[in-house]
Amino acid sequence: MRRTALLSVLVPVGVLALTVLAWHLVVTLGDVETYDLPAPALVVETLFRDWSILGPALWVTLKLTFTALALAVVGGVALAVLMAQSRWIALALYPYAVILQVTPVVALAPIIVTRIPDTQTALLVLAFVVAFFPILTNTAQGLRSVDHNLRDWFDLNGAGRLRRLWHLEAPSALPYFLTGLRIAGGIALIAAVVAEFAAGSSGAGSGLAFRLFEAQYRLNTPRVFAALLLLAITGVAIFALTSLLSAWALRNWHESAVPRDR
Repeated sequence: MRRTALLSVLVPVGVLALTVLAWHLVVTLGDVETYDLPAPALVVETLFRDWSILGPALWVTLKLTFTALALAVVGGVALAVLMAQSRWIALALYPYAVILQVTPVVALAPIIVTRIPDTQTALLVLAFVVAFFPILTNTAQGLRSVDHNLRDWFDLNGAGRLRRLWHLEAPSALPYFLTGLRIAGGIALIAAVVAEFAAGSSGAGSGLAFRLFEAQYRLNTPRVFAALLLLAITGVAIFALTSLLSAWALRNWHESAVPRDR
């Protein structure tokens, strides 16, 4: 067990180290210009040197990401519960949720930005639309996956809808919801950045997307890579947090979280 856990850490770290080493060798031995591909050490140096610029931008993007994710959780779970209680509500609303999901953010951005004067609110709406669907679909699937025998047993014992929802359907849907949360966490970050790109937000209070555009326009490739590194680290951190939350919520009772003997 310990050996498996150790390998699960060492293997990704080893692959990452080899990738960085190969990157460094390509830049050094190939005499690649900085504006084409900066060396890994220069990217890290730029990240610390330009933290006064990238840090506030990251904070703006993080606020947008987690606000959109929180709203997606509330809205997605609420709509999933409504659709689970009524087949007619599901038939009426689910197609529109699918339409919103398959419509590119770039196509929605001009409509939403022109209808909502406040830029930050418009960005929040765009990020919410993208992060909402994984929560909705996974939670709805979990609520529909309840064992019919258990559902009939609750009905035979006179359990009302609220009691059945709380004691049967919600526990059954929890693993599905947490899976959707892990997906939505990463998508919310991507959606926040794409929304900033699509809406063309700029200025002192802008997020990392604007800083990427700015650095690219100025041919400051090390800062571009530093911003991308910051986004990658943030995405991994969000996935790790949601994975830890899932493991904690499902510990000792669900098969996906119970440790195996081998």
